[in-house]
Amino acid sequence: MRTCWVIDHPAHARLFAPLMREMSSENDIIIATERPEVHSMLENCDGHLPRRQTIWVPRPVGKGKWRKAYRRFRISISALKGIERVISIGAPLELLAAPKSSQRIYITDTEVNKTAHKIARKSASQIIIPTHFIDELSGKLLKTKARINRINGLHGHIHLRPQLRSKKVRDPPKVLVRRLVGGGIHDSDELLDIPESWLEGLDIESADENNFQGDPWKLDQTIASKDGVITQSVTLASEAVLLGVPTLLISKAERGFLQRLVEEGYPLFIAKEHDEALLVAWLAGLHLTDALELPEWPNCKEELLSLLHTA
Repeated sequence: MRTCWVIDHPAHARLFAPLMREMSSENDIIIATERPEVHSMLENCDGHLPRRQTIWVPRPVGKGKWRKAYRRFRISISALKGIERVISIGAPLELLAAPKSSQRIYITDTEVNKTAHKIARKSASQIIIPTHFIDELSGKLLKTKARINRINGLHGHIHLRPQLRSKKVRDPPKVLVRRLVGGGIHDSDELLDIPESWLEGLDIESADENNFQGDPWKLDQTIASKDGVITQSVTLASEAVLLGVPTLLISKAERGFLQRLVEEGYPLFIAKEHDEALLVAWLAGLHLTDALELPEWPNCKEELLSLLHTA
């Protein structure tokens, strides 16, 4: 089945990588969003993601976002001729542009992405969400004729693997910091500055959006090599704690996967305001990783592959 894989975010490339290695054929295509980190990942994908014909489309955010969205839609209509299946993570325009006879699969774990959900609920033939998805935060997404399937696990469970980490914290602690550029469709309601004073006394390596100097395919190894993480990104926060790294997420974001991580005892500390008590708790948590008993790793990769194979 000739498939289009829509890569709208660097995390989507990482998630798709193990799936495409198992089920992608040479006549598949990729529609990719023009973002620096996505460009870097696709240009340096050997050994990670199969190389496929790639069509680049604009990211419809910021000034002129509706014009960018229309241009993306027109490019996608042309690119998707003859495509039998479209698989998209949180990016619905390609589902709308796809032939009506095709399988149109929408994967999301982000309840608050309501603008995308409005398009997806009318254009998708299948919607795949996690079991911890908070339905009431997603607007009318699930009021749809599309088939709804749920997988048990986070997206990070699909492409990450648990890694052994040193139990000894360095002095000063080595910490990865990720700041977001902003401009995303829900960023304005969620972004919270990382106070510079909170970084004092730490050995910092930056992995800021659009400015990460390392190999983006090895970001998981970079994370796992650190004593802790401070981030504005909910995606990176979830990946870091799955790798067992104590993480301070500074954000107002609400996500079902954040709730699940906290409830299951992962070392996630969420600061929804500049409360130094949370900073102190996270700093203390750096020294308690030897006491962590992380939950069993769910097999959601096989669940997702099964759903995609039978779509």
